[in-house]
Amino acid sequence: MGSVGEITERLLALRAGDKDALNQLVPIVYERLRGMAHARLAGRRPGSTLDTTALVHEAYLKLVDQTQAQWRDRTHFFAVAATAMRQIVVDHARRHSARKRGGGVRPAVLDDEGPGVAPRAEEILALDLALSRLGALSERMVKMVELRFFAGLSVEETAEVLGLDPRTVNRDWRAARALLYRELSGAQAT
Repeated sequence: MGSVGEITERLLALRAGDKDALNQLVPIVYERLRGMAHARLAGRRPGSTLDTTALVHEAYLKLVDQTQAQWRDRTHFFAVAATAMRQIVVDHARRHSARKRGGGVRPAVLDDEGPGVAPRAEEILALDLALSRLGALSERMVKMVELRFFAGLSVEETAEVLGLDPRTVNRDWRAARALLYRELSGAQAT
């Protein structure tokens, strides 16, 4: 991946109206975006229509649509990319779920080992709804879940993106997981 300065330089050029800056930026950050997408899709069943390359390319298209985005720096860019990946994964799950209305929803497990086996479409949709409800309590926790779960960032990377101490990320990550588990478990019981 390109240097921090190189990425920030391209983002500032983009912010200043340089139409070519995003096209120059993407090759620099492409491998990082692929890593984020790969972490999110790890363990998915073969033949899934959403693979790492497709997720990166769809995220790129969403980022290109951000013509009015005011990129502050590389961490802001990766935070927006994580949100884009969440939206894409959720939209994909909605399409899949619409084709196959299935049984009960099991809670998605958010762990420290990364995404692991990819949850089913119903689990992604339940998680998205729970995240929307969590947003009423803490937008920071929602961003943290997007970065940790959907983008596969480490505690340290998440801390950097959010401008927090890693201990705060660990504490909030545990709290977010507990709140989401409670929300998802309650959704099952109804």
